[in-house]
Amino acid sequence: MSLDKILSISGKPGLYKVVTPTRSGFVAESLLDKKRITVNAHSNVSVLSEIAVYTLTEELPLREVFKKIKTKEEGKPTSISHKDSKDILEEYFFEVLPDYDEDRVYASDIKKIVQWYNLLQQHDLLSALDETKKAASTETSSEEE
Repeated sequence: MSLDKILSISGKPGLYKVVTPTRSGFVAESLLDKKRITVNAHSNVSVLSEIAVYTLTEELPLREVFKKIKTKEEGKPTSISHKDSKDILEEYFFEVLPDYDEDRVYASDIKKIVQWYNLLQQHDLLSALDETKKAASTETSSEEE
């Protein structure tokens, strides 16, 4: 499953995966407890593949940040908790992404990224980071022909 199907819904904890569209929105399933909810078109929904993190030079897609965390942690859960202090979270994130923009990336953002990474890792969805890249490179090579 790619990050295109994984969502963050404002006001709801954790991450959700899209199950099926409906007339007025879609049905999503929580990665935390597998409960399904109906999400209407007016809900504030963020697709993980559309999120980026500010660095001093560019906006880095969340997929790339997750890859850096995965490399640092060797595919295991993070060595810190999303509930750790602001200083610990920022120190950890600086190790993962040394050039992140400290003025525009807040501790609350880092907390979400760590929590989301651990959820994806727990549900064996980190392989989606590589799959999407392969699919994109396949599309690019077929366009060039």
